[in-house]
Amino acid sequence: MSTPTAVEVGPDALSAAAVELARAVAVEAGGTAVGAHQGAEADGPLVVTHSFASTDPAYVGWRWAVTVTRADGTDEVTVDEVVLLPGSGALVAPAWVPWSDRVQPGDLAPGDLLPPGADDLRIVPAYSETEAELASVAFWELGLGRPRVLSVEGRLEAADRWYDGDGGPSAPRARQAPGRCADCAFQVGLSGALRPAFGVCANGQAPDDGRVVSLDHGCGAHSEQPVETASVAGPGMVVEDEEFELVPVVVAADAPGPEVPGGDAYPGDAYAGDVAAETPDGHAS
Repeated sequence: MSTPTAVEVGPDALSAAAVELARAVAVEAGGTAVGAHQGAEADGPLVVTHSFASTDPAYVGWRWAVTVTRADGTDEVTVDEVVLLPGSGALVAPAWVPWSDRVQPGDLAPGDLLPPGADDLRIVPAYSETEAELASVAFWELGLGRPRVLSVEGRLEAADRWYDGDGGPSAPRARQAPGRCADCAFQVGLSGALRPAFGVCANGQAPDDGRVVSLDHGCGAHSEQPVETASVAGPGMVVEDEEFELVPVVVAADAPGPEVPGGDAYPGDAYAGDVAAETPDGHAS
């Protein structure tokens, strides 16, 4: 017994021949932006779709698709629908993304509201999270304070975002830093499960002041960065060690004293005269 084979049936001849009917409907919908006929394709035993190029500059690569058909046993072709469809090279809008997934950090302006979704995996009821961030030290988390806390997924998501961001070890300033935040005096540790990996910078002169940083992050404002000051070599202390020896001065009695500015005699003239009058034995002559 031979296996029956499927016979491919072409488009209905009457529906395929209704090109002018299909064009008239396309022009009624698209006006003068309807171009040349691009062919006909069978959608069923008596259903055919005619395609016409779109000449609208805003819809390059699109086509007008007009579907026509006829009832079995009749020769009258009628229009089923007309629609503008994108072709393979058409410029189309990107895939739809929900608004909640399009919001980026920094998009939230003052007065905007962004509530978490009902199925947000980042948060869970406080009483149901046995590994809640502060459950071991803050009893009010167990329904007496915040109704929900971060879940394990929420903490891991935050940790990955912080670690891969500007406060992580791969940031350019961290790769060139002389030290790490782990041993910096300005690093304030977090509490809870994120404490072993993250802290907050409290250095007002650092670029990360007030931000969460990983412990292997770093910057040039590290507290243990040694300050190198240039030493200036100055002259040494000058010590002048002299011994004075008093010796007698014998001046002739008639020798004039040295001149001083103003023409006056040197004040020591009178004393010099007295010394000249002395005899070698110390008595005045």
